[in-house]
Amino acid sequence: METKHINKFKWFWAWNDEKEEAWLEKMAGEGWHLGGLGLPGNYSFESGKPRKDVYRLDYIIDQKDYQNYLQLFNDAGWEHIGKMAGWQYFRKPYQGDLVPEIYTDNASKAQKYQRLLIFLIILLPVLFISVTRPVSAGSSLFDFYSILKTIMGFFLIFYAYSMLRIFLRIKQLLKK
Repeated sequence: METKHINKFKWFWAWNDEKEEAWLEKMAGEGWHLGGLGLPGNYSFESGKPRKDVYRLDYIIDQKDYQNYLQLFNDAGWEHIGKMAGWQYFRKPYQGDLVPEIYTDNASKAQKYQRLLIFLIILLPVLFISVTRPVSAGSSLFDFYSILKTIMGFFLIFYAYSMLRIFLRIKQLLKK
C-alpha cells in the first residue's frame, strides 16, 4: 500500500493548544499521522493505519540545550515530530487507559505559557516603535507608510489581546 501525503491548513491560537492537540489525535485516529510542520498553521500528514496517539505541544525559547531537551523527551518515550515558531510537537501512543502527559501539574504547564509570554513581551517594544514612529508628510511614500502603520496598529491591538489571553490562561492554570 502506497503512503499518501496531504497538507492541511488549520489555525489555532496559542492559548488553545489543547484544541490543536485534540485535532491531531483525531487525525491520527482517522489514519492521518503528523509528518511535518511548515509555516504556522500548515501541517503535513502521512496516511497509515488509524492509531490512538497522544500529541503534546511545548514552547521553548532557549535553544542552547536543545539536544538535551529533545533527549529528555526521547528518554520518556516521546517522538519529536517537529517545531513551528518555537512550538515543539511530540507524539506518543496511548498506554492502555493512561493518557501520557509531558506536564504532570498545572504549575509546570503554566510555565510553558509564561515562556511564550516573555517572548511576546520582548518583541512588544519593536512593534510599538514601528507603529508610533512618525512619518514625514513630504515623503512620496507617505500614503503607503500611513496605510502600513494603520495595519500595524491593528496588529498591535491584536498582539496585546493575545498577550492578555495567554496571561489569563496562566492565571487559570495556577488557580486549579
